[in-house]
Amino acid sequence: MSKQQNLFQNKIASLVKEFASVKSEHDLRLKVCDAFFDDYSVDVEDERIDFLVYHERDSFFTETLLWAESKDKPTDVFDMFAQLLLTIKKKYDSGEMPPKYLGVFDKEKIAFTEFCNALDIFRLNDFDWTERPSSVSKKTVNQVAKYLKNITEYRFADSTAEIAEFIRTNFALGKVGTTKAQINKNNFVIIYNKWVKEVLPTIDLSEAEWEELKKNGIKDCDFYLADLLSANNKTIWDKLNVVLQMTYYESKFQLPEKLKHSYDRFYFRDEGEAHAKFWSKYERPPAEEYRAHIVERRDLLVPQNIREIKGAYFTPQIWVEKSQEYLAKVFGEDWQDEYYIWDCCAGTCNLLVGLTNKYNVWASTIDQPDVDIVHHFIANNEFNLLESHVFRFDFLNDGFSKLPKELQDIINDEEKREKLIIYMNPPYGEGDRRIGQGRTGIAVSAIQEKYSEQIGYAKREIFVQFLARIYAEIPGCKIAEFSKMKVIGSPKFRVFREFFQATLEKCFVIPADTFDNVFGKFPIGFKIWDTVEWAEKIPIEKITADVFNREGKRAGKKEFWFYDDCQFINDWVETFNKSNLESIGNIIGVANDFQNQNSVRIEEPNKPWNHQFQWQITKKNLMNSCVYFAVRHCIKPSWLKDRDQFLYPWEAYKKNRSFLTNCLIYTLFHHQNRIRCLGGKNHWIPFTAREVDARDNFQSTLISDFLKSRKMGKTATEVFEAGKALWQYYHQTIKTDKKALVDASLYEIREYFKGRDEKGRMKTKATDERFNELDVALRAALKELAKKIEPNVYEYGFLKK
Repeated sequence: MSKQQNLFQNKIASLVKEFASVKSEHDLRLKVCDAFFDDYSVDVEDERIDFLVYHERDSFFTETLLWAESKDKPTDVFDMFAQLLLTIKKKYDSGEMPPKYLGVFDKEKIAFTEFCNALDIFRLNDFDWTERPSSVSKKTVNQVAKYLKNITEYRFADSTAEIAEFIRTNFALGKVGTTKAQINKNNFVIIYNKWVKEVLPTIDLSEAEWEELKKNGIKDCDFYLADLLSANNKTIWDKLNVVLQMTYYESKFQLPEKLKHSYDRFYFRDEGEAHAKFWSKYERPPAEEYRAHIVERRDLLVPQNIREIKGAYFTPQIWVEKSQEYLAKVFGEDWQDEYYIWDCCAGTCNLLVGLTNKYNVWASTIDQPDVDIVHHFIANNEFNLLESHVFRFDFLNDGFSKLPKELQDIINDEEKREKLIIYMNPPYGEGDRRIGQGRTGIAVSAIQEKYSEQIGYAKREIFVQFLARIYAEIPGCKIAEFSKMKVIGSPKFRVFREFFQATLEKCFVIPADTFDNVFGKFPIGFKIWDTVEWAEKIPIEKITADVFNREGKRAGKKEFWFYDDCQFINDWVETFNKSNLESIGNIIGVANDFQNQNSVRIEEPNKPWNHQFQWQITKKNLMNSCVYFAVRHCIKPSWLKDRDQFLYPWEAYKKNRSFLTNCLIYTLFHHQNRIRCLGGKNHWIPFTAREVDARDNFQSTLISDFLKSRKMGKTATEVFEAGKALWQYYHQTIKTDKKALVDASLYEIREYFKGRDEKGRMKTKATDERFNELDVALRAALKELAKKIEPNVYEYGFLKK
């Protein structure tokens, strides 16, 4: 596996890292539950069975779907199944309805088998059912391995999406039998690439022997076809070079005499274990309608190792596959034959992996070395493209007259243009906001200059320049592209949206940091657009996108709003941020979206900051400032919410005294309230000196006096009391420390106990365990208060649902 592949796997497998780092079976079970079984009822550790999954159909009937054994350390699958069978024997003998599946998992893998596959073991006369599950013998494990067949096993590191699909398909109410993944003409190449990694290395041939076979016309893909076109582990297609005969392959190709004796049969090094595991996940053979096509397209089956050549920017294969699934949904199963495809920023063409009709595909890139790499692999029959269809072209600067004539003809023909799909993952580089040009010129182009007025501020984004040229100069075509969701929701893209009037046909969103060299926590969308202009354009307020998490598991839907006619939360602030009263704090507001949420904070009065939006808090605007602060912080940021905008609220919030008080209490005790008195006056102490047993009076009682007129609910009171306990402990601790600040703020109290590291940063934890306990309790109470505030954020229009 290449460094780039490893990097990608590391990114998409943060969940797998969590599995690998668990310190107990209980933690592992909870993580597996959260990752794959959030749509089901799950019991952890019930009557000695580690993990139970079931559906509650109604109050009278529950359908059990899974009994599973778990281990916190890597353990042999049959060892785990043996322990599970010993554990459940009494339940089975008592007549309890068994589940549909038995399963086992550790921190590396998970495996399933239908319960009926274990029945032969329950009938064995020489099976020792008196053994303790915790100390199962080798003999018992061997018996289980011998009789328990049809196990479907996955590794978390590279199969999380397939695990989720297996569960979604088979853990359904009333579902009978196990449905394996189907193979068709659109995904047989992708399945081959996985087979190369998992099965090919177990075929017992040396590198020299492989070379001899290749010289005589037999390639690794012939072994794959023998597997794929088989039933009950025997090849059913009689026109293949190699056939599968249960436990070995056999050559049907007429080999030279000197090779016949050495190469008549090909066995597995591991007795077929990896082969069985791999094919337990896929249905064989494919539907009859696809078989001839797959055999005819044997030329497509070559390992896609281009991504190993250089550290280029690649679309992860998991999203390449998903995008091609969506293209088939929109344009039909035969889209590759019925449409022309052009990737106009192709790099080394990894977005085109899996495409089957090379006569309909073009690829261009700005870098000649990329073209040379792809041409090299085409010449070696290791990429399914035509050399004349892969060429250098600077899409943002060159004229279309430089394109191959056949592609020019398509662009110049109105009917053919409507059958052209621009399929791309353009660069996400952004120009400098101060000068309107690119950082080191990255956003400067002929297209930027040509369409500067039509696309406005958005011209700074390279991917927008691609969209602008396609929309303006290839009218009627389809666009299938990966890019940021700014096109939909960014307020600064309003001018571009007035220009770009394409119709969105389909969209899914994924975490940006699953892409190589992208580290931000924001959504990237795959969007399919139709640029045909309709006579009547219906205005829309929002779009709905399918959501997939980093493992490729469907995670619901997300609405992305167009904010073109909206006022934002910082517009609302303008109504109360001017006052001649004494400042008690300086609030940094920054921009209106979640992307900037972690920068929203409160500092000491009149502290100079070079931020685009800030104001002074006074007695007059204290409540509204606390509402602003609480609304911005009570909902945790996520990659999916990153571009959501906070809006100008409805007036109704003013009448909800409980909401206002909750926001005030939340702001007083939040860690982003960074007020420091520095030995001076601190207006933010919520208590009187007597309440916390301070050794002297506080210089300001503004907040404690203000709170006397506020009635707190239960959750706000719990925060208040947790904060009081922390303040009391501080003042108890400093009784003899005359240098400690009497008027210390919450920030300064935490600083007192935690101290700072050699770089001047406040440490995350104190050495004083009592303080740590009180601090954790306060943060926990604050989280509960955030939950109380969150519904009001939507109710009063601060955020759209």
